[in-house]
Amino acid sequence: MTLGAEPPSGSLAGILPGALAVLGHADSADPLGLAGSLGGVRQVVVLLVDGLGYHLLPAAAQTAPALAAVLAGSAGMLRELSSAFPSTTPTSLVTLGTGALPGAHGVLGFTVNVPGTDRVLTHIDWRDDPPPRTWQPVPRLLEQAAGAGVSTVVVGARGFAGSGLTTAAYGATRYVGTKDVARSVVDELRAGTQLVYGYHPTLDTTAHLFGIASPQWASAAAEVGRLITHIAERLPRDAALLVTADHGGLDVPAEGRFDLDADPRLAAGVRVVAGEPRARYLHTHDGATDDVLAAWREVLGDQALVVRREELIEAGWFGPVPPEHVARIGDVVVVCQEPAVVLASAHEPAAVAELVGFHGAITPEETAVPLIAFRT
Repeated sequence: MTLGAEPPSGSLAGILPGALAVLGHADSADPLGLAGSLGGVRQVVVLLVDGLGYHLLPAAAQTAPALAAVLAGSAGMLRELSSAFPSTTPTSLVTLGTGALPGAHGVLGFTVNVPGTDRVLTHIDWRDDPPPRTWQPVPRLLEQAAGAGVSTVVVGARGFAGSGLTTAAYGATRYVGTKDVARSVVDELRAGTQLVYGYHPTLDTTAHLFGIASPQWASAAAEVGRLITHIAERLPRDAALLVTADHGGLDVPAEGRFDLDADPRLAAGVRVVAGEPRARYLHTHDGATDDVLAAWREVLGDQALVVRREELIEAGWFGPVPPEHVARIGDVVVVCQEPAVVLASAHEPAAVAELVGFHGAITPEETAVPLIAFRT
């Protein structure tokens, strides 16, 4: 792994600008060139399948005929994109929703330290503290499009309506809470909504709980295939479906697990622990950063890259980072390279240690995501 690693091609950040360009939104850039391949389309569905990494498509295709057809070249158009770093859901959703890289939008991890405090903000549990529009200052593309007269909607789980993360990513865009994403997406298309964004979480949840190699994950992949087929077969004339993901993932064996709270060498000098198991943010006590760097490098060896945050910022891993967002990143950043994780048993729910599948680092298995385009 090198600090200047380039993404495979294109970025998750380009999908919504491209979809809006397809719909003729004059102020929208089209970094992925979608308007050229989807000319004449008047309705677009963007379906984000949580955890459907590009390198997981062959495994998913074993139980999902829709994805098997894509890989065989007989359906859809497939290309490889890159998520942002860290490769985690909150960061990627806001990158998608704003078209901006994490340094700019400030949702820089699954959990981050609130600067000036010892508090750790978990973005998926976030409501209104800190205020979403202050914490995440970049304009939301769907909200902007709605203000310009494009009819838009977000379709997702009821529990995320009005959450801090939803506001950070999509703003005041109309939200439809549902248990049946496929049906609600099709209903919106039939009602004439121009840009429909849908989110499906089950594949990622299953990977975490049971592992990507599990029969449960294979069943969840079959469900994804049915979801895609249901929408694709019901696309109105002059409509397109774009399927993507926020990250991929990998299974981590028992021997690849470190627990910073069970090893005094790793706990020494650390004031606040944030991030997640494959991309740790360590906020150190005053004067302790050098010692923390040395200890973590010695203990983890080639299992992880252990660096100062300034090195990653300079290398462009987050995109440009304004001064007000720098302190959200740990003084020391630990990025797992091998199938390994750094647990924090005294800082996180006990269930985290029981997970099988993980993501968050910068391996291709985690950062490469698909963009599959279907059109009538």
